[in-house]
Amino acid sequence: MDAISQLQEQVNKIATIAFTTIGTLQRDAPPVRISPNYPESESAPPPNPNPTDDATDFAMQPKLMSADLVKAAKQFDALVSALPLSEGGEEAQLKRIADLEAENSLVGQELEKQLEAAERELDEVRELFGQAADHCLNLKKPE
Repeated sequence: MDAISQLQEQVNKIATIAFTTIGTLQRDAPPVRISPNYPESESAPPPNPNPTDDATDFAMQPKLMSADLVKAAKQFDALVSALPLSEGGEEAQLKRIADLEAENSLVGQELEKQLEAAERELDEVRELFGQAADHCLNLKKPE
């Protein structure tokens, strides 16, 4: 896999971890009373009989998920640092682009010439095939 694909895959992984983390925190966060003056809802979930287990588990989730996010970010940084550096600056890159465009133009012209030659040859083959078919029809005797 090329470097750009690896970078894109790593960005997707970071996004997935971030969205999963936010969703998990929203889903699993315990309810918090907004204000002591605000009445409790009748549809509020019943209090947890063992709050320490859930609280401990919920307290560990952000730490674990943030560690995964940091690990993915470090992997992304490692991939970025492994990219080759551009040599010679912007002027050298522009010259290289101009050289490649000139080469592309020459190759395109050569390809056009070959295409025209192939079309002429195809026309000749069609003409010869037509003549051969006519000769074959003229050689057959009616029964």
